[in-house]
Parts: sequence; C-alpha cells; structure tokens
Amino acid sequence: MLTKRIIACLDVRDGQVVKGVQFQELRHAGDPGELARRYNVEGIDEVVILDITATLEKRQALARTIGAVAKEIFLPLTVGGGIRSEEDADAAVEAGADKVSLNTAALKDPSLITTLARRYGSQAVIVAIDAKRRGDHFAVFVRSGTSDADRDAVEWARQAEEYGAGEILLTSMDRDGTRAGFDNEMTAAVSDAVNIPVIASGGAGTFDHFADVFTAGHADAALAASIFHYAESSVTDLKRHLRQHGIPVRL
Repeated sequence: MLTKRIIACLDVRDGQVVKGVQFQELRHAGDPGELARRYNVEGIDEVVILDITATLEKRQALARTIGAVAKEIFLPLTVGGGIRSEEDADAAVEAGADKVSLNTAALKDPSLITTLARRYGSQAVIVAIDAKRRGDHFAVFVRSGTSDADRDAVEWARQAEEYGAGEILLTSMDRDGTRAGFDNEMTAAVSDAVNIPVIASGGAGTFDHFADVFTAGHADAALAASIFHYAESSVTDLKRHLRQHGIPVRL
C-alpha cells in the first residue's frame, strides 16, 4: 500500500503566512522560512505555498518567498496562486518550486495544463479545485473563492486529469479554517472519479480528522495549515497516530 502524505500549506500575503476561516478573516501566522524550517525537521512530506492575493506586481516578492522556503527544506515544494501562463510557471520553478498549482487559469484555459505537463511532466502539475456543497453536488469556485465557476467539482477533476494534471488539490471552502474535519464525502467523490492522487484540504482540526479522510475520504494526501502553524500539534505525533490506526505514512 502506498504511503499517505502529510502536506503543510503556507498561505502567503505580502511575504507573510496568513490563515483565515472559509477564505475570510485572515490573520498573521508566521514567517514562511521559519515555518518551513520547523516542518522540515518534524518530517512533513511536502510544502505548498499559495500566494492568495497574487498579482503580476507581486511576482518578484513571491519569488523571494519561494527561495526562502526552498533553502530550508529538502522535500517537494509546490507553488500556486497567480500561475496564469507558462512564463509564470517557469518563474516559480526557477525560484525553487518542484511543482506548480493551477486554479482559475486552468479553468479559463485547460490547454495550459497540457502545456505544463509536457514541459515538466504530469507529476509537476497540480490542479487546485476550491468547492462548496450545492445541493447534491459540489460547485467549483475561482478567484480565491469569490466567483462561482458554474462547474461541478467531480466532472472538472475528471477533465483536469484528461488534460494532463498529475494531482488534484481539493479544498472544501465550507470546512476551510473551521477545524471541523475534512469533507470526506466530497473528497471520496473526487478520489473515486479519477486515477490520479487527490490531496484533501480544508477542515483539519484533530489527528482523527486525518485518519478519517484517508479512510472514508479515500484521499492520497492531506493538507493543513492552522493545526501546524501555531505549534498546537506536531507532524511527528500525527504520523505516529496514523500508524497506530493502520494508515501507512513515512516517518
């Protein structure tokens, strides 16, 4: 059985890590480089940097942040937020990213997924899907969760795979920052619809939430921010808990 991955997310605004609830009420959570250094020691499997207020003017600032994090870790680093073109992806990789994450741009021009997959390999291209429950399905939102894309999350995940995505980063906007647990139903719906890894995001609050999303949610990886940023829980302790529950993780 493949090991499950634990991923730390650094939501960055103006060079600093922030965290909110349901994409709102952002508060300061630390320095990207310092947090990355701690996670590297604790045994996190991967780190994701999301520039949540990305604009072209901030590309240079984000490059500095990527570099500050990359020099502290010896594990895969994904960068997302404002990756709208092949040039943006090149800049992120040149700054130290191993993978790039596409969200709004992928929906606007799915061929960008294919272009980047051919350039870097599918394993380096993640399609991020931010979704909310809408009746009996899951609606996709773009532009940092501010705009309804009028798309179904499960169907979009299937299409993203067809275009060449190597992974899906699935965030429950309803659960984001609430610490109420991952949306296992949504995660399972997407995981069962695709043949590529699905990273669950949004709602981590306890160790059991991680165990649940790996079992009931069929996730390949779980991403979290708050539970790690404020040093309330260590990655080492989380992995021990998961192993005790029969979930394979790398120690």
